[in-house]
Amino acid sequence: MSDQDAVGGSLKHFNFKAEDQSRSEEARTLLVSIPEVLEPQYGMYVWPCAVVLAQYVWHHKGALQQKSVLEIGAGVSLPGVVAGKCGARVILSDSAELPACLENCRRSCEVNGLWDVPVVGLTWGQVSPDLLILPALDIILGSDVFYEPEDFEDVLVTVFFLLRRNPHAQFWTTYQERSADWSIEALLHKWSLQCLHIPLESFQANKDCLAGSNLPGSHTVHMIVITMRKQSGDT
Repeated sequence: MSDQDAVGGSLKHFNFKAEDQSRSEEARTLLVSIPEVLEPQYGMYVWPCAVVLAQYVWHHKGALQQKSVLEIGAGVSLPGVVAGKCGARVILSDSAELPACLENCRRSCEVNGLWDVPVVGLTWGQVSPDLLILPALDIILGSDVFYEPEDFEDVLVTVFFLLRRNPHAQFWTTYQERSADWSIEALLHKWSLQCLHIPLESFQANKDCLAGSNLPGSHTVHMIVITMRKQSGDT
């Protein structure tokens, strides 16, 4: 469902619902509104992967209280906003070279009453001052960041840097299956990372329509959790 927002774009609404019938209706639902602008830049509207990742975040809402969460390539920031509404301490980021996307991150926070969420410019593959001063992290989020094959290694370089500094953190990410020839397996090995595939049915995301939206539709979306690969002698 969508309607017009104050700056000429549209607001798309997502209504997340928990299965737990023992809780009140208010405690079992979360309504998030996301401003979209029909622009050629990828980060200006909600993609199918974002809804699946947001559903995973919502499913794990009980574990997110006061956790430190960074969303990379956030765009309109649906997963990060859901994490913030679930009580996490969230930082949103997108490319430092895409100020319009960074502004959309801020607008998403404002629309949803998240007034103290930092928005920073982080360009994949670059070690910038803003990357270096990030606080300790528990969770990194990224929806559809494996979109362009030429960006795959830059994304994983950034993830490796963050996980090396936060060895117990996890990178929660979704990707859309676009080509059987595209793979990050060799790059994961190169950067000492490992991944765990999460079945969509394990968090009620094996549906064409999630959170009252028409997404992910017929697209094939996968959910994985990436962590540092344990070395011999690690505990």
